[in-house]
Amino acid sequence: MAESGGAGTPRERYRAQVRGEIKQHAWEQIGTAGASALSLNAIAKQMGLSGPALYRYFAGRDELITELVRDAYRSLADTLHATVAASASGSSAEGPSAAGDVAAEKPAPEQPAPERCAADLAALAHALRGWALEDPNRYFLVYGTPVPGYHAPDDTTLIADEIMRMLLDACAALPPHGEPAPFAAHLAEQRQWAEGHPAPPAALHKAVTFWTRLHGVLSLEAAGHFQGMGFDPARLFDAELDALLGE
Repeated sequence: MAESGGAGTPRERYRAQVRGEIKQHAWEQIGTAGASALSLNAIAKQMGLSGPALYRYFAGRDELITELVRDAYRSLADTLHATVAASASGSSAEGPSAAGDVAAEKPAPEQPAPERCAADLAALAHALRGWALEDPNRYFLVYGTPVPGYHAPDDTTLIADEIMRMLLDACAALPPHGEPAPFAAHLAEQRQWAEGHPAPPAALHKAVTFWTRLHGVLSLEAAGHFQGMGFDPARLFDAELDALLGE
C-alpha cells in the first residue's frame, strides 16, 4: 500500500514516497512474522537507511502500526461505500458483466423492496469477504488478535464507526421479521456502540449478528482453516448469509 505523493513541494513528495516504501516493507514483515514482530530497525536495514534516519518518517513502531490500521480501515470503508453506491444505482461494484456490453446495458428488473434490501445487505457481505481475502494480513491487522503493547488512538475508531454505520443502515432498511429476540431488548439499552444511529433494536441485533457470524467464517477462511476439508468456503459463506437473511 504505497502512500500517494500527490501535490506539494519536491521535499514533501519525497517524504510521502519514503513513507509509502516504509509501509510497504512493514506489510511484508507482517506477512512474514506478524504485526507483533514489526521492527523499524529491520525496515531501515532493508531500505539502506540508518535507524535514526527512518525515525524521521515515523516516530516509532506504534505510529507506523497506526498508519497501517488507518489505511486498512479506509480501504474497507471505500470498498463498502462503492458497494452501497453501486446498489443504489442498480449496478455492480465489480464492473460490467462478462456477458458483454449488450447484456450490461439492459436495466435490471425492479425488485420488491424487501428483496432489494436483502440484496443490498448481501452485497455488503460479499464486498467484505472479497476485501478480506484480497489481503488476509490487512484483514487480520484490524480484525485479528490485538498487537501486544499497542493501543490504537481514538481517532482510528472513527473509520470503524463509518463502516458499522453502513451495516446499520442496511439492517435498518430491512422489514421487521417476527418478534424481537430478548437480546434486541438488551441492545435497546446498550446501544452506545451504534454511535447514535437511530436503528430500532431489531436492526441493532441483526447488525451485530451479521458482524459476528460473518467475521467468524471469514477469520477461519482467511487463516486457511478450511484447507483440506473438501468443501467450498464460498458456499459456506453463502449458506451462512442466507440463514442470516432468513432470520
